[in-house]
Amino acid sequence: MPSHLHPVSFPPPDYAALADQIKAWGRELGFQQVGIADIDLAAAERRLAEWLKAGFHGEMAYMERHGRKRSRPAELVPGTLRVISARLDYLPEDRSAMRERLDDPAAAFVSRYALGRDYHKLLRKRLQRLAERIQEKVGPRGHRVFTDSAPVLEKALAEKAGLGWIGKHTNLIDRHAGSFFFLGEIYTDLPLPVDAPVRDHCGSCTACLDVCPTRAIVAPYRLDARRCISYLTIELHGPIPEEFRAALGNRVYGCDDCQLVCPWNRYARLTEETDFLPRHGLNSATLIELFAWDEAAFLRNTEGSAIRRIGHERWLRNIAVALGNARTEPKVVAALRARLEHPSELVREHVAWALARHELV
Repeated sequence: MPSHLHPVSFPPPDYAALADQIKAWGRELGFQQVGIADIDLAAAERRLAEWLKAGFHGEMAYMERHGRKRSRPAELVPGTLRVISARLDYLPEDRSAMRERLDDPAAAFVSRYALGRDYHKLLRKRLQRLAERIQEKVGPRGHRVFTDSAPVLEKALAEKAGLGWIGKHTNLIDRHAGSFFFLGEIYTDLPLPVDAPVRDHCGSCTACLDVCPTRAIVAPYRLDARRCISYLTIELHGPIPEEFRAALGNRVYGCDDCQLVCPWNRYARLTEETDFLPRHGLNSATLIELFAWDEAAFLRNTEGSAIRRIGHERWLRNIAVALGNARTEPKVVAALRARLEHPSELVREHVAWALARHELV
């Protein structure tokens, strides 16, 4: 038999050594941290059920669409024994620059995770390379890679994997790196040793609850997404409820306030990933500049960006609200009036509201 037809045999793995090697490979691939968790998410499953029962997910029907597969990894991917969780930092600029943007009512504020290229493809490709290295070492094994692309409780898994704790704002926090990072997972059938969770270090701090413009963090560790600016500007398809419009300020895509005030983010490091750096001047653009984009310009300037998912109509909806919160100036009024006859009823409604704020309708 030709040698190339002989099956390659792999010695039984030393799982402890393999776990250490996986973490080293992860660092080589650019991840800031890699941890390993078991798949017992019973506590997280109870919290998710309570959250859904309260209706806090709003229009995000996908949060309940897959039943318990979200909290039971082995039901989503049969044979799964462990989850390898990886962290990739994305902060493109220091927090003082973010504060300056928020304090300028003429400026458009875009959540910092969305200033550069969409993270999904980059993170998925890197996780796949890590999975391939594992297979080169131990042979073909069952695995699947996820990057916020399936029913996965990524924060609960990352917490179990020792990558941080879920803070009062419901984001994951690492005491040495803050919370400005993406998470990705590899579901695997390898019985790797698991990492120990870290202790919650939020203490008596309530900075995130106190700063939330819409009071979406209704209690520590409890977020009503229906009130959250990220939900209102990204997930919500219809009109933004009037009770929240003034609170949006100049935030046109997402909101970083709860992370911005978190004391642990004084340790957040700027990203080394050039793909996460701002594109098309989104970190310095004015509301009027962005409101002037027609659909072709929107599609061109959001190619490869997470922003594209909301579409041009909701983009204009969000900016109209922000312009309604801007100072009353001739150029602001002119920009709004230019959209008064927009084909979309959704856009027209929010433009009319904005003009009314300037007492000009």
